[in-house]
Amino acid sequence: MSSPSRRSSSPDSNIEGGSGSGSAGDERKRKRMLSNRESARRSRARKQQRMEELIAEASRLQAENARVEAQIGAYTAELGKVDGENAVLRARHGELAGRLQALGGVLEIFQVAGAAVDIPEIPDDPLLRPWQSPFAPQLAATGADVFQF
Repeated sequence: MSSPSRRSSSPDSNIEGGSGSGSAGDERKRKRMLSNRESARRSRARKQQRMEELIAEASRLQAENARVEAQIGAYTAELGKVDGENAVLRARHGELAGRLQALGGVLEIFQVAGAAVDIPEIPDDPLLRPWQSPFAPQLAATGADVFQF
C-alpha cells in the first residue's frame, strides 16, 4: 500500500491520466476521509456530551455537599445545646446530691441526740436511680419467629 511518493490528502490534487484504477482509489480515499470526518464528529459529540454530564454531576455533588454541610451545622448547634443542658443537669445533680448528703448528716445528728425523727418512705421512683434501667430485662426471642412481621 505504501508508495515511494506521498499523495496529497486533497481529492482534487490526485489527477492521474486515463486509468480507471486511479479513479477507484481516489473514490476509496474520499470515502475513507468522509468516514474519518464523521467518526471524528461523533467522537467530539460524545466528548461534549460526557463533559456536560460531568459538569451536571459536579453541580449536583456541590449542592449535596452544601446540604450536608448545613445539616452538619444544624447537628453541631443541636449538640452544643444538648451539651449545655447536660452541663446544667450535672451541676444541678451535684447540688442536689450535696444537699441530700447534708440533710442525711442533719438526720444523723437528730437520731444520735435521741430525737424522734419520722422519715417518710421514699417512693420507688426510677428517676431516683438513673444508673438502673426503668425497664425490666426481657429475654430475647429465639428461633425462626424472631424476624416475622
